[in-house]
Amino acid sequence: MSLKIHNTLTGKVEEFVPVNPPKVLIYTCGVTVYDDSHVGHGRSLIVFDTFRRFLEHLGYDVTFVRNFTDVDDKIINRAKEECTDFMTIANRYIASYYRDMEAIRVKPADVEPRVTEHMKEIVDVIQSLIEKGYAYESDGDVYFSVRSFKDYGKLSKRSPEEMEAGARVEPSEKKRDPLDFALWKSAKAGEPSWDSPWGKGRPGWHTECVAMIFKHLGETIDIHGGGLDLVFPHHENEIAQAEAVTGKPFARYWMHNGLVTVGGQKMSKSLGNYVTLKEIYTKYHPDILRLLVLFTHYRSPLDFSWEKMEETQRAYDRLKGAIEDYEVLKELEVIPGKGGAHPLYDKVKEVEESFFESLSDDFNTPEALSHIFSLVSELGKVKNRTYSEGKIDESELGAYEYASRFLLNTLKKIFGLLEDLYPECEVRRVVERELEAGEVLDTKLVDLLIEVRTLARQEKQFRIADLIRDRLKELGIELEDTPAGTRWKKR
Repeated sequence: MSLKIHNTLTGKVEEFVPVNPPKVLIYTCGVTVYDDSHVGHGRSLIVFDTFRRFLEHLGYDVTFVRNFTDVDDKIINRAKEECTDFMTIANRYIASYYRDMEAIRVKPADVEPRVTEHMKEIVDVIQSLIEKGYAYESDGDVYFSVRSFKDYGKLSKRSPEEMEAGARVEPSEKKRDPLDFALWKSAKAGEPSWDSPWGKGRPGWHTECVAMIFKHLGETIDIHGGGLDLVFPHHENEIAQAEAVTGKPFARYWMHNGLVTVGGQKMSKSLGNYVTLKEIYTKYHPDILRLLVLFTHYRSPLDFSWEKMEETQRAYDRLKGAIEDYEVLKELEVIPGKGGAHPLYDKVKEVEESFFESLSDDFNTPEALSHIFSLVSELGKVKNRTYSEGKIDESELGAYEYASRFLLNTLKKIFGLLEDLYPECEVRRVVERELEAGEVLDTKLVDLLIEVRTLARQEKQFRIADLIRDRLKELGIELEDTPAGTRWKKR
């Protein structure tokens, strides 16, 4: 089956054809790091993380880039409020961002560039625009001439006459036209600045992504993504700059996720109606937020409420329970099989086909989940009947195991759900975090890991047991299994 996605540029659902298959180049706009990330950010991050996992499942070789805006008016203002420098603020919230992403199971991008590390590339783009007649310098500032680019407005479907000056751009007498937007802002006293042909200053918001995409992905990429609120002016301005420089299409497909609202209003820091990701995952398992996001089609608005989180918790418990119930059924009396293929095998095949058909049709995650829950319902019928009888046919038990493993593997691989249902992933995460930090595990944690390893061996989960032993050995801790239990010592 072919993959089809909605292209904001054409307004149509189109077959996805990469520039150089099987390679796929994706860029999504990252966060401006002046505060903790909220659910609105989390939705976009989860959507594109899941879409990336799906592309990889389909066999594409994905290069995924997501940036940090680490110099900006909001960052500078936050630094002034705290009597510190802008980089301290940026570094603090980049570290916070990484903690949030680990918590909600969003995989790191292949490249995560920072604006402050790309000043040369930004200056080069601006210089090229001036040379080609699309931009002009005005008393230390540089502006893009919107009316000089004939296709301006093709993404947002607006003509220049219908537009107002771009967001994050202060009105200025230096502009030739109110629609023109800043590419370079001349330095102000007490603010960070960099050298340029036009004097010290810093870049405008809309040029950053163009320069980083050119450097890390090239002049034409397959997919450019982000929230719906970025269509205009940010992405519109990106197209104008990039295509004015190269004369080539900037991105073949533009994907935009719908906004997160609260009571019908956009969730945002400026309105003060936002919920941070930390608030979510300190109250709920992070899978609940992922599932809430996936229950809504990515292009539709998602109205957040704590009541919906509770509803999603119940749905998640059904998913998890269907998989964990296999352990319950194993404890029943197992009777000889009746022979023949169990209907559950056909149900799994049907669900698998329907699941991937839905995802291939403009990444329809709610429809895909409806197929998953139809299998959960079938497993529930088997569990209720056999549990009440106190026995289970061995062929039915085998079919249940097959179906529950399909659920677990599919939800883990594609949706990033249930990664810690069995302890291996969580053990790996804890130990590898210690290895990255270059720290030695303390005594209590070593004892805890040995206890988990002992339980794993008792349950014949030898891969988990070996993982713990090997990771501890890397940390300089030797295990010795004796009749009296496992002992450990530092090398």
